[in-house]
Amino acid sequence: MAQTLASTIIACVALGLLSCRAGGDPASGETAYVGSHELALLAELSPEAEVVARVHHGDKLRVVARRRRFVRVRTEGGAEGWADGQALLSRDEMSRLRRLARHAEGLPSHGAATVFGALNVHTTPHRQAPSFFQLREGDRVEVVAHRIEVRTPYRPPSADQDLFPPPIWRLSPDWSPPPEGADDWALVRIPDGRAGWVLARMLVMAIPDEVAQYAEGHRITSYFELGAVRDQGEMRRHWLWTTLGAPLRPYDFESFRVFVWSTRRRRYETAHIERNLIGYFPIEVRAGGPAGEPVRFWLVIRDRDGRLWRRAYTFAGYRVRLVERTPWEPAIDRQEPVVVETPSQPPDAGVGLPGIRRRIQSWFE
Repeated sequence: MAQTLASTIIACVALGLLSCRAGGDPASGETAYVGSHELALLAELSPEAEVVARVHHGDKLRVVARRRRFVRVRTEGGAEGWADGQALLSRDEMSRLRRLARHAEGLPSHGAATVFGALNVHTTPHRQAPSFFQLREGDRVEVVAHRIEVRTPYRPPSADQDLFPPPIWRLSPDWSPPPEGADDWALVRIPDGRAGWVLARMLVMAIPDEVAQYAEGHRITSYFELGAVRDQGEMRRHWLWTTLGAPLRPYDFESFRVFVWSTRRRRYETAHIERNLIGYFPIEVRAGGPAGEPVRFWLVIRDRDGRLWRRAYTFAGYRVRLVERTPWEPAIDRQEPVVVETPSQPPDAGVGLPGIRRRIQSWFE
């Protein structure tokens, strides 16, 4: 019996059934939804079984029988076959995933990112959580949140569990990963409007390479356009970015920098830089007004007194000035989206795969 079950599991892996674990297995007679990007239904529980149908993420199924961890399901078209019960989502889990997409839609973007290699998109920030989509190398996503999760055994979220894990600013600045390890996760919006969690180390922020080359081996965690200037018939953008020197830091950035395009020297130059910070998202950027009002941006910084402050800066005439400092009241702690003006994004030609590989290599030098 053990040998037969092992053979069956091997067959399921070959068909993509065990690409990711999902939540609690649905009981017989219940409605279930496909959690994986694609799922093959087998005529029998056998390595040589015929594939009777292929279903895709979100497809509605009816559970008609169970055998250990495997379930026999019926599609809305009437096809019946066996699948790994852990590749399915319950009604509550599917509803939670849809709520996550709606919630992510209202969150400010940290910038577009390019995917470095095939990357699974998960329902929760956990390696064993269901994966409902696989991004390909070179795909582009919008990054809207960042979390650190300790590697613990996977448990499906309960119906009353918060949609988001605790925010990073709740961690002590002295926090370090436990012996079991931890992962940096990013919540991303994918082009079809859905949202999910991916391993942040597999993303490269898509700021143009002519700016990214100044990252000094640090990982760019966000970037925003602050304006543009025309030089010899070409528009050159000014940029704000944030960086981290190493992964698994209990904050979102430790440095920010403003780059401006010099029309005299025809190159990017640093207009402002601050280092050795403990900074958190969200970052807000607002364009200048028609009457000459400067561009404004806001960052959340933990000061030496341990308190969180929201700093306001202006950008005008290639100069950056700190103009205000107020205590920060985080709406995200109440699981509410922080809706701010979304900054414009760079053209698609911003970063290529060779540049991505060079950047990732520099993080480990």
